[in-house]
Amino acid sequence: HFPIHIGTVRAVEGVNLELVRGEVMGLVGESGCGKSTLGFSILNLLRPPGEIAAGRILFNGRDIVTMSERELLSLRGEHISMIFQDPLTSLNPLFRIDQQFIETIRTHKKDVDKKTAYQMAENMLERLGIAPGRLTEYPHQMSGGMRQRIMIGMALVLNPQLIIADEPTTALDVIVEAQFLDLLNELRHQFNLTVIVISHNLGIVAQLAERVTVMYGGSLAEIGTAEAIFGEPLHPYTQGLLASIPNIKLEQPKLVTMPGSPPDLVNPPPGCPFEPRCPQRISICASEKPPDFDQDGRKVACWLYR
Repeated sequence: HFPIHIGTVRAVEGVNLELVRGEVMGLVGESGCGKSTLGFSILNLLRPPGEIAAGRILFNGRDIVTMSERELLSLRGEHISMIFQDPLTSLNPLFRIDQQFIETIRTHKKDVDKKTAYQMAENMLERLGIAPGRLTEYPHQMSGGMRQRIMIGMALVLNPQLIIADEPTTALDVIVEAQFLDLLNELRHQFNLTVIVISHNLGIVAQLAERVTVMYGGSLAEIGTAEAIFGEPLHPYTQGLLASIPNIKLEQPKLVTMPGSPPDLVNPPPGCPFEPRCPQRISICASEKPPDFDQDGRKVACWLYR
């Protein structure tokens, strides 16, 4: 929740999901649906006035919400790492790459000296296909794709169990994006990583993820395997989202769009958040928010499947 002068923005509410070790989970939805907020919440990194108002976030049986700052510092980087949208703004422009690697390593591993930390950074760069000599460069001396690889390296250097990638290809061109996705997929198998990929780009999620969570208006719409979600979507929002992807094989005089606007998260509708825009709505949708119904091995928050 984000308390503001006109009320409280309920950015994420009632989301319940679990991750299996070694899987890639895609988190998709339009801008403002709460997917990045959910990602930052997992690391308890919400900026004021943001707060986790209720609920639990369990990691290896421990509740992240109740952790102290010292415990969170140990968790971040060492157990859970994040790859941010724009590596140019995420990396410190005043420090060389080696200095940033060494600081990251020694913050979490006090017994590691600078020489050993430097060697760890060199080894990571070699695994990423980057010449170790580039460690002495500054972020502005590297291309966008190279900076993104550096961000991956800094996220992986402490061997975390979970990686959260928040719109990781936003700042990349198409060729570098393809290289990045291949690299992430390769490293995921190499390190047995669990990955959450947050993106509005459905093509990226379809390429990487085994399971997909669709969010709308701060709430869960649907969770299922990537094959099921993209092959036979159940929730009317998911159906509309996929239908809006242009198909070059079909002659479409106009793009398919969903009428209406996303819900007001300060004053959300009492029922289903998608009800005002839903072409399949029924009477109960306007008054009661649907729970997560089990349907063919997946979850869907829609009264059509009660």
